[in-house]
Amino acid sequence: MKRISLLLLFLLATMIMNGCNAGNPANKKEAAPITVISQKVEKISIDREITASGNIEGNKTAHLGFLVAGRINYIAGNEGSTISAGQLLASLDPESYRIAKEMADANLAQVQDEFNRLSIMHDRKSLSEGDYTKISNALKVAQAQQRLQKKNLLDTKLYAPFKGVLLKKGAEVGEIIGTGIPLFVISDINPVKVNASVPETDLQQVKIGREARVYISSIDATLTGRVVEVGSVSEPTTRSFNVKILLKNPELKIRPGMTAEVKITSGNKMEIVAVPGEAVLREPDNSAYVFVIDEKKSQVFKRKVSLGQLTGNNIEITSGINLDEIIVVGGQHKLNDGSTITLK
Repeated sequence: MKRISLLLLFLLATMIMNGCNAGNPANKKEAAPITVISQKVEKISIDREITASGNIEGNKTAHLGFLVAGRINYIAGNEGSTISAGQLLASLDPESYRIAKEMADANLAQVQDEFNRLSIMHDRKSLSEGDYTKISNALKVAQAQQRLQKKNLLDTKLYAPFKGVLLKKGAEVGEIIGTGIPLFVISDINPVKVNASVPETDLQQVKIGREARVYISSIDATLTGRVVEVGSVSEPTTRSFNVKILLKNPELKIRPGMTAEVKITSGNKMEIVAVPGEAVLREPDNSAYVFVIDEKKSQVFKRKVSLGQLTGNNIEITSGINLDEIIVVGGQHKLNDGSTITLK
């Protein structure tokens, strides 16, 4: 029993000594400083950009319909189909127009024969001028009637005026349609145009040929184009002017009707506070922050920032840091708020 008591006293004393040693700050191992790369926050000079919203439209768009009435017996494809220049897009049942053409041919042949016979009599002075004029006019009418019926027969076929995509098919095979009704919309979408609205206060900064960056959310892509048209009349309600930017579209991913965000280079310089893009980190809620260095303490602290536009490898900071403050631009992924650092 005595041996057990001594053993318990020994264990208790050991625990007390360990507890005292654990509470001693001198025994704690301090974390090693993290080496980082720093940069002073400065202003940079950039081209001022004009921002506008717009929508995509075809480079050329045509609304097509038949010049004659009838029953549709053929349509080349469905909406979204690629149509070649000169391709037969749709046609009507031509039988009625073919019959009318044959009747006009027969009538012309009859009038032509009579004209030939009476012309001989006229040359022999055995036909009055009035009768000769009458048969001459009848021949002209018959010829015109034949040309009309020939044209009507040709107009039963509708051809694409240029290469493009069939955006709208307003009828189906078997439908009876009238004259001049727009049934099909075909658009040339390589290239496409972005139709943007620019406020009148910014219009003087927009020139034909200026570069523009266009972000299209539907395909999550930013493309570069150039201004090709600047409107001369403002919209009555918004007092804005239409500006069109030409974009290449070789893969035909961009389609009319898509929305776009446009940034047009103005040619004027402006200064902004900007930092390298890699210096900006994100919280789980997507808020942005940078690590600001306290040189006296050799520590870094998180600082939430508001972001502006991207310009090259830099990103504008609209609020959160001040000029001449020093931020971490390398090694920041190893840091926490309050980490001790050493500068490389």
